[in-house]
Amino acid sequence: MIVSIHQPQFMPWLGYFDKIRQSDTFVFLDTVQFKKNEFQNRNKIKTAQGWMWLTVPVSYKYPQHLDEVMINDGVDWRKKHIRTLTINYQKSTYFHSLFSDIKQFYAAHHETVETIAAFNSGSVTMLLKLLGLIKDTVLASALGDLPDEPSERLAAICATIGADTYLSGTGGKTYLDQVPFNSRGIKVVFQEFRHPVYPQLYGDFIPNLSLLDLIFNCGPHSLQILEGKL
Repeated sequence: MIVSIHQPQFMPWLGYFDKIRQSDTFVFLDTVQFKKNEFQNRNKIKTAQGWMWLTVPVSYKYPQHLDEVMINDGVDWRKKHIRTLTINYQKSTYFHSLFSDIKQFYAAHHETVETIAAFNSGSVTMLLKLLGLIKDTVLASALGDLPDEPSERLAAICATIGADTYLSGTGGKTYLDQVPFNSRGIKVVFQEFRHPVYPQLYGDFIPNLSLLDLIFNCGPHSLQILEGKL
């Protein structure tokens, strides 16, 4: 069984979903510290002026974990997201056939105050469905006590789930200690993701955007593009 693990991000980029695609089970690492100014409560979309951030406001106190940080509903940011996406993607090929699912997601997650971890994992699950990619997902917080040391923690998660292979992101080559995996008989492999170029609005291609950009522009062809088949 191939397992990959990553912090739950908001509407992630293509490489995030490529890692899920190559795995049998994906674990949302929701028990680690929240990091400001990264991708845990924001992601990039494309506009006529270039890329911009789509941000979810949070109420954060250091050193809260992702499963402790609450969304800040003091402003109607969901309405702003819907408006921003409509303005910038309404002319894309598949916007009108997919946007009802996006709006439904925002509406469903407006009923209760929730953590950024829960909202983000929900956004990933929603986008997997729109991709047509069915995968098992697990919350790290549901697995009980885990080691504090990062590599030990990842190896322990893999062992708990019954993985024989851990799929790490490319960046893992610089920090991952493979000893905890070797001692548990778990093979470590590294993702090799080549970002596809696909049709976009607004001139020159911009990589590393939220998957929203791909599905609005390419719709049912998105998974094949992610797989490198188109």
